[in-house]
Amino acid sequence: MNDGIDPKGSYMHKIAIDPEILGFVKRWRGKEHIFRDIDPARTAHVVIDMQNAFGEVGGELEVPTCREIVSNINRISAALAEAGGLNVFVKFEVTEDTPKSWSVWLDYFCTQERGTRAKALFAPGAWGGEIMPELDIYERDIVVPKSRFSVFVEGSSELNRILRARGIDTIIISGTVTNCCCESAARDAMQLNYKVIFMADATAALTDAEHNATLSNMVSIFADVMTTDELVGFVEASPARIAAE
Repeated sequence: MNDGIDPKGSYMHKIAIDPEILGFVKRWRGKEHIFRDIDPARTAHVVIDMQNAFGEVGGELEVPTCREIVSNINRISAALAEAGGLNVFVKFEVTEDTPKSWSVWLDYFCTQERGTRAKALFAPGAWGGEIMPELDIYERDIVVPKSRFSVFVEGSSELNRILRARGIDTIIISGTVTNCCCESAARDAMQLNYKVIFMADATAALTDAEHNATLSNMVSIFADVMTTDELVGFVEASPARIAAE
């Protein structure tokens, strides 16, 4: 990964992982990228919470940078779909059960007004919870609802079961918010024994500081952090893909 170099295109987060951290990681692992030999047939691109509520200009939950990463997410989805991989679009839902099963979040971390708004925005079928229309979804792709920040935490979704049944062992994480749902999913996935690739320029947070703090956590312990150019290059050069042609 090119530390400190802005990704191509419109303004996105300025990637600035501490070079000292990158130096430690390279010494510990012996190489810059540990999951570069990608087998597309065993890989899922998990797109986290790219929903209208976060992409809406001026919306209560707007994450402006999430609109800027759409093109990179689409590039990753296209490369993986062409190579025979799977794209999974995850969307957060607040169901009738949420006020009881996750009362700590709604009762303590949200004011009553904010909790009521969240329940309306993310109710099953609500516009706010739908995937942003700018994202490219292919026929083979799937959409998975979740009920917690992490799509992999017990009881949140069926994603782990779905991926296991398909023989998936590698997960690419993109989407929003970098330091909440994306980071939560990546941490849990690694501890469920998936190889996790975390996208530096296809995830979005509210600030550069939050974004880079998560990238530092990911590269240090939980994931191989890559840019879109790097990831797409590794997919296109995949030994498994070339052998299958």
